[in-house]
Amino acid sequence: MSAQPGPAPLLIACALGIEHLALRAGDRGGAAGPVTVLRTGMGPKAAERSVTRVLADPALGDAAVLATGFCAGLAPGMHPGDLVVAEETRDPLGTVGCVGTDRLVKELARAVPGRTVHTGPLTGSDHVVRGPERADLLATGAIAVDMESAATLLNAVRTGARPVAAVRVVVDAPEHELVRIGTLRGGISAFRVLRSVLPAFFEWHRSLLLPRR
Repeated sequence: MSAQPGPAPLLIACALGIEHLALRAGDRGGAAGPVTVLRTGMGPKAAERSVTRVLADPALGDAAVLATGFCAGLAPGMHPGDLVVAEETRDPLGTVGCVGTDRLVKELARAVPGRTVHTGPLTGSDHVVRGPERADLLATGAIAVDMESAATLLNAVRTGARPVAAVRVVVDAPEHELVRIGTLRGGISAFRVLRSVLPAFFEWHRSLLLPRR
């Protein structure tokens, strides 16, 4: 009698050591299947290399992929510690639609009560966005920008059909620009939020495993 396959794994990808630290500090168990937290390194090229390499492992062949970490908010009124749930990620190489955004919004509201959750397109950049460049990106319809999410999800779906999503924590915004993550109040606030989001990610993953009606 052959063994039944286990639940599909979950790959959570972030770029920075401080993001990885926040996620590891917040890991209290409760996942529906195997979970890998991957630090890709900074920038789209690093994300592309790391995600492609890790997903080549047969054990992660059907993994759901969620990109996370910090981002820059583009819209006026955003604050450090706000959450961004991407409806899609986009960069010059392609656009990827995200799965289960409504469920993520619901679970994030439960995991981090009182925090504002924004939904919309998340755009990619190969550099840190500052000043007037925010307005140019906002004009494209994007609500936030980071350097790795678009590359992570694009390469994830290129390796095989799988559910993907991106959730980012705003670390700076038009009225709240930071010089260095973690040295100012907004960076500390974003770190604390990121440390609290794993239960929402696990519930999102669990919802993907439920039978379709």
